Amino acid sequence: MIRLGVNIDHVATVRQARRTIEPDPVHAAVLAILGGADGITVHLREDRRHIQDRDVRLLREMTPIRLNLEMATDDAIVDIACTVKPDEATLVPERREELTTEGGLDIIAHRDAVAKAMKRLKDAGIAVSLFIDPDRRQIEMARELGADAIEIQTARYSEARPGADRQKQLDILLESSALAVQLGLHLHMGHGLTYTNVRPISRIPGLEELNIGHSIVSRAVLVGMERAVREMKAILAEEANNTA
Repeated sequence: MIRLGVNIDHVATVRQARRTIEPDPVHAAVLAILGGADGITVHLREDRRHIQDRDVRLLREMTPIRLNLEMATDDAIVDIACTVKPDEATLVPERREELTTEGGLDIIAHRDAVAKAMKRLKDAGIAVSLFIDPDRRQIEMARELGADAIEIQTARYSEARPGADRQKQLDILLESSALAVQLGLHLHMGHGLTYTNVRPISRIPGLEELNIGHSIVSRAVLVGMERAVREMKAILAEEANNTA
């Protein structure tokens, strides 16, 4: 079955709104694990708007499952990653004025910076994934750079209107996924996925992992983190059984 990585950034967003100590994203990670999460994902941004250095260190110490650190290619952040040693580092684009990550990292335009960060991370024994658009050139470049995995951004699919527009975006994801698998890349996806729109995505051949944050955290506000994760896992299990 597809692995579920639970992104807990927005638990930290609530905490940082008051600059207090709660809710603690580390506590949220424990509950997510109890709910069946296969991995915990956090984005340590340069501006530290939500996740803090302390969070990453504690998560590494207490997380018995995969820890995926989303990060820019900034040298200082790479330093932290090489010290903390998450199981995987996912390189993402980052702009201070954005609300959340917008689109994939252009690894063609930023090839040198990406290659430099990748080498340091790999030398530290950290697997590297690249968060990219569903674009043939980007996928081929990921293979050329020696990425272990790619995470194809699903924002355009998630934001498309149900019907023909969304089907068009799904077809693009299907085509891109087939290429990634053909090139031997581990295939992950994420961005804007919800309890409803995740179903068609979860049926994509070769998909190994989904990283979902906002929708699960939003659900957790109402029903609790453990239950919110269990509900998402149940959907993925149901779809896996239907396609078996």
